[in-house]
Amino acid sequence: MEGCDSDILAMKNRSMEFVEADPEEEGFEKVISELSAAARLNLAVELDVEAELGVEAGFEERPGWRRGYKEGGDVKEVEPEKSMSSTTEIQNPSQSTDMSHTPLSEQLLLGRDEVKVVNMECRICGDQASGFHYGVHACEGCKGFFRRTVRMKLEYEKCERSCKIHKKNRNKCQYCRFQKCVTLGMSHDAIRYGRMPEVEKRRLVEGMFSDSHTASSSSLKSLAKRVNNAYLKHLSMTKRKAHSILTGRTSSNPFVIYDLGSLWRAESGLVWDSGVLSGREKKEIGVHVFYRCQCSTVETVRQITEFSKCIPGFIDLYLNDQVTLLKYGVHEAIFAMLPSLMNKDGLLVANGRGFVTREFLRSLRKPFSEIMEPKFEFALKFNALELDDSDLALFVAAIILCGDRPGLMNVKQVEEIQDKILQALDQHLQHTHPDAAYIFPKLLQKLTDLRQLVTENVQLVQMIKKTESETSLHPLLQEIYRD
Repeated sequence: MEGCDSDILAMKNRSMEFVEADPEEEGFEKVISELSAAARLNLAVELDVEAELGVEAGFEERPGWRRGYKEGGDVKEVEPEKSMSSTTEIQNPSQSTDMSHTPLSEQLLLGRDEVKVVNMECRICGDQASGFHYGVHACEGCKGFFRRTVRMKLEYEKCERSCKIHKKNRNKCQYCRFQKCVTLGMSHDAIRYGRMPEVEKRRLVEGMFSDSHTASSSSLKSLAKRVNNAYLKHLSMTKRKAHSILTGRTSSNPFVIYDLGSLWRAESGLVWDSGVLSGREKKEIGVHVFYRCQCSTVETVRQITEFSKCIPGFIDLYLNDQVTLLKYGVHEAIFAMLPSLMNKDGLLVANGRGFVTREFLRSLRKPFSEIMEPKFEFALKFNALELDDSDLALFVAAIILCGDRPGLMNVKQVEEIQDKILQALDQHLQHTHPDAAYIFPKLLQKLTDLRQLVTENVQLVQMIKKTESETSLHPLLQEIYRD
């Protein structure tokens, strides 16, 4: 950012003009999803991912970190424990967001029925359609059956029974299944397929593959658009918004946090909505920053969860696989989005209301000073690719849908979804960065860098848990860090 030092100085001067505000005491609702009977039935054959999180050894549960309990099959809401102290206590990470009190499995089930309602049935067999294939809404099975029939020029033994095709019997009569595909409009040109001369038949097949290639390009554009729309809807801090703030193109500058005093002023309501601590209750500064990192992480996990549920094919996976993908992928996704909020001098916090300087974070005592510095180093290289939000949306989706996560039940299904996303990303980058040579392989290389970054972050967090007695992990982050 050009002239960044002068910009920061200007923002510092502006921030000093604020008068400390009285802390606002706000209650945070605990939103716990009620599992529907259908969801329970589906979960019965999957891994038991609904088990409540136990408290890890060495973790002291704090007031307000109690989660919902189950009674008679329904999830009950537990009111936060109230402190006898009249002074306002610091908001723990568990109180930072509505749905942060539920494990990943429950967050994934929120709104699940509503999402399912909009899913289309396969017009051939009645199974769940995966998209619009060869002119009709069809499932992967019927799409593949029709494609193989045409590609291999298969002709089935004629059947006069006009068999009814359903999900359970669709493989019994291939002749009637193919006739139903054609009758319902899967490639209208193929209606006379069985009676065509060989030359015309070959021409038709070649034409279908040409059309298929065009449709594939079109479907990839559609996929990219859907993923981008979901990203913009569920991620509150986009790169476009962050760039406007960092370059001073907004009506007001963020409050700059550059030392201990400015941090406590930020806590008074200038940046965060939570209350500020009184002088004798202030936590050690490094511990406080660690809690703030947790608050931000938990909220972003919730947003990424909602975004993931909108990625085509994600909610069709086993619930256990959805949880596994998020458990192992959210931190890579967060660290891929974090550079959007950064420049060489600091990063935006609290949805752009605050700006924490890099020097202030470096000034913290170890190990807290080591939390953010590796992210800054990664961000400088990652930002050199000059990705926009539409690029990042597909990249984050590809990170989430990664088929090599430990414990996946259906690796092939996950890989197929990721393959489509990567194809869409490659095509999209060619359009948005026509002059950037090798940008796609360069971006894929960042996947390796992100994994290393996450590994180092996990090791650091585990060390902080063991060596810093005042720190504790939010239950949702316990679930993610477990293993």
